[in-house]
Amino acid sequence: MKNILEIKTIADYFKLRNYEVLHPLVGIVDFDKVNKDGYSNRAYDGFHYGCYAIFLKDAVGCKIMYGGNSYDYDEGTLVFMAPNQTIEFGGYDPNYVPKGYALLFHPDLLLGTDLAKKIHEFNFFAYSSNEALHLSARERKVILSLLDKIQFELELPIDKHSKKLIVTNIELFLDYCLRFYDRQFITREVVNKET
Repeated sequence: MKNILEIKTIADYFKLRNYEVLHPLVGIVDFDKVNKDGYSNRAYDGFHYGCYAIFLKDAVGCKIMYGGNSYDYDEGTLVFMAPNQTIEFGGYDPNYVPKGYALLFHPDLLLGTDLAKKIHEFNFFAYSSNEALHLSARERKVILSLLDKIQFELELPIDKHSKKLIVTNIELFLDYCLRFYDRQFITREVVNKET
């Protein structure tokens, strides 16, 4: 029997990483700021998410199974999980320490927003997508700048503008990811045709 941890809320994941929660419905983890006690996931075979989770991986040494398939997920890539999806860990290097970032947001954050109406258009959240997004150096800068804007909002006291600005930046983040995915597949299509 596999030991799968339920990540129902942002706080569940942040507690696992021993990381401060700034907003109940959205958060960013910078793995460079997680202390060694925040890597207790080795006790689990995987996670089942109740929220959206996006990981920018900056280290090698961990492979995942996603939707029953091995996931193309390596250093310098983005991977996307939607609510009610499970990932299983495999092939851990015993000295593996996560590096990069995690952006998690609860579906309740999207209630009443334009993003709620179009979240299904981002098909990279589907189990059928088993290829991570490989970022160029310039694309990575765009992604990091958007994470920085979201983090800026999270560090401010919550006011009547907070939700709109956070969701707008998440939507822009996802729109860029869609563009970068399209570029990735067009590039591969051209390479495959040339072969």
